[in-house]
Amino acid sequence: MSLFDKFAPLAAARADLGAHGTPPVATPIEDIISAAEGVIGGRRVILAGTNNYLGLTLEPEVIASARESLEHFGTGTTGSRMANGSYHAHASLERELAAAYGWPSAMVFSTGYQANLGSIATLAGKDDFLLLDSDSHASIYDGARLGAAQTIVFRHNDPANLDRRLTRLGSDASRALIVVEGLYSMLGDQPPLADFVEVKRRHGAWLLLDEAHSFGVFGATGLGLAEAHGLLDDVDFVVGTFSKSLGGIGGFCASPHAELELMRLASRPYIFTASPSPAVIAATRTALARVVAGSGLRQRLWNNIDKLYDALDSFGYRLGSDKPGPVAAIILPDRESALAHWRGLLENGVYANLMVPPATPKGLNLLRISLSAAHTPEHMDRIIQAFGQLQKAA
Repeated sequence: MSLFDKFAPLAAARADLGAHGTPPVATPIEDIISAAEGVIGGRRVILAGTNNYLGLTLEPEVIASARESLEHFGTGTTGSRMANGSYHAHASLERELAAAYGWPSAMVFSTGYQANLGSIATLAGKDDFLLLDSDSHASIYDGARLGAAQTIVFRHNDPANLDRRLTRLGSDASRALIVVEGLYSMLGDQPPLADFVEVKRRHGAWLLLDEAHSFGVFGATGLGLAEAHGLLDDVDFVVGTFSKSLGGIGGFCASPHAELELMRLASRPYIFTASPSPAVIAATRTALARVVAGSGLRQRLWNNIDKLYDALDSFGYRLGSDKPGPVAAIILPDRESALAHWRGLLENGVYANLMVPPATPKGLNLLRISLSAAHTPEHMDRIIQAFGQLQKAA
């Protein structure tokens, strides 16, 4: 017997994806040419499988902020926020995030994963209840495991199912935290947020909205789906990440409740983790200013979104969502066809994401395209042309 025996099914699944050629999982990107192009397998390709939604990773102003901070403050803080890791810039970013929402409080975490882990596990304690959408991200489920609340899972994007589960709680619903996402990254689908808000309000529960993939994309100032639907005043907590539209790494939790500040004293992933490096914080502050100012990046992104969704629909592909967004998930009948599509796109100079069970909801085999404002009209034409050739060959 071995500690590694339990990984045998995973090794077999990896082998099924092919042992030769460019690996479709954890694909090595050998070089970055621009926010929209890189080198894979020695070939220049369009990067259509990143979450660089606004293309800010190589924005000169963002890089300049990071460089200046790196040269002045060094590579890291070497401590947690509760010790020596709270620099002035960390607090400034928190104030700027809170101000963007018009709320009194925001907390910055070292990763987006830890933002969910630290917020969910701390907000819902042993006498409380967590109600999670069944398609929730791993960080949300892990936050539930880390905490001591009773966890109840409701059907994906089903407010009626959530309503029935809250009804069973009766007056205990006032100690229930509902967690939904603004955009589900596997299928690219969105929640019926207004319906969830109505259920939450009727039962006196609390609502946490994970805007990791919707922040920067939706809303007049890019604050996400809640802003786009005029529901910011109805959300109790927003969790977001810096690693998508903001082009860095880190995460945050913001709230209209000033009591969020107390969570700093109890959130283990916040207390016991080294704080983000000063360069990351500086870059994020500059990127956040660009997002909130609305520099036209969102319009460029949405032009690309509409163009791709229209093309994929005309080709007859089955998509994971009927509402366009920055993620276009193409549902394919089996692992073999999904892998063939992934390799076919790469041969045509387009890198996408291959998503297969057990990592996908409902055992689906997916090819996922993530769009960016950095994709030019020529990039979009090449992506669409590649799909057209694959469809003809099918």
